[in-house]
Amino acid sequence: MSVRAVFDCMLFLQAVTHEAGPAFACFQLVDEGRLTLCLSREILAEVRDVLGRPKIRRKFPHLTGERVEEFLARATAKGVVLDEVPEAFRYARDPDDEPYLNLAIAAHAQYLVSRDQDLLDLMAESAFRVRYPGLSIVDPAALLRELRPPDPAT
Repeated sequence: MSVRAVFDCMLFLQAVTHEAGPAFACFQLVDEGRLTLCLSREILAEVRDVLGRPKIRRKFPHLTGERVEEFLARATAKGVVLDEVPEAFRYARDPDDEPYLNLAIAAHAQYLVSRDQDLLDLMAESAFRVRYPGLSIVDPAALLRELRPPDPAT
């Protein structure tokens, strides 16, 4: 079983708008087969909604509907889509993060990748770490450090 990860919505936005950034490099791990991206219909719908918002499109004029659909099609083709994601975890601090947490739990993902401080702070909670010892919530740079160790020749 390969390493599994869930990417939050903002990682999709950052990757599709900045091909030189760490979020895009995380998607490259998926393309290389070094990481299995876990998705759900709910998360794909949220990503499609966010990437289609007029405010986002004005900020990133190169973010066309075609580009979004191509990016999502590639992510879906390379990833694993879970049809049903049970509610295993409730997060009163930020209920909008629950779909990502529940997908990571249902998919037995090793990583939930996000820059969202509400999610990252869960790693400081011992009760969460005890309940989900196999899940690490990390930012994109940390994931890259773990899965793309530096080349000793450089």
